[in-house]
Amino acid sequence: MARPDKAAAVAELTDKFRTSNAALLTEYRGLTVKQVKTLRRSLGDNAQYAVVKNTLTKIAANEAGISELDDLFAGPTAVAFVTGDPVESAKALRDFAKENPALIIKGGVLDGKALSADEIKKLADLESREVLLAKLAGALKAKPSQAAAVFQALPSKLVRTVDALREKKAEQGGAGTPAPAAEDAAAE
Repeated sequence: MARPDKAAAVAELTDKFRTSNAALLTEYRGLTVKQVKTLRRSLGDNAQYAVVKNTLTKIAANEAGISELDDLFAGPTAVAFVTGDPVESAKALRDFAKENPALIIKGGVLDGKALSADEIKKLADLESREVLLAKLAGALKAKPSQAAAVFQALPSKLVRTVDALREKKAEQGGAGTPAPAAEDAAAE
């Protein structure tokens, strides 16, 4: 029979797995309490970093429908439950791991898809959501103005081509059409 405190812990972890955008697993062996506190601050409001018990977390992940992480629950494990932008949290973990080699990124899950440690590092290399949206908006804004420039250039190019043809005919002796200067003289 499961103890009530363990059942409550599993229920809480299951809820965190279900409500999070991503869960990033790390091994924190060798980090001091001060370093873990610094890591939590660097994750900010985007994620909640929790040291967890492997057995209870494995049960909670399975109850949440995530069985791909079973192999990662070995050794001292902590999970960053990401509720904000997963890219920012991945960057914070990557940057912290660079400064503190004792932190090891094991893997994780993003929107129900399992991620390896390398995939999390690639995720950290992406630009933030805001930057990507700004680039998209700039690209969408540029396309209509480019199209307007092309449409505006077509009539003026046609006029220049017609003028060039007219001048060429005038130079050749005006076969069939009077030169513009001759028309002006005839009108006076």
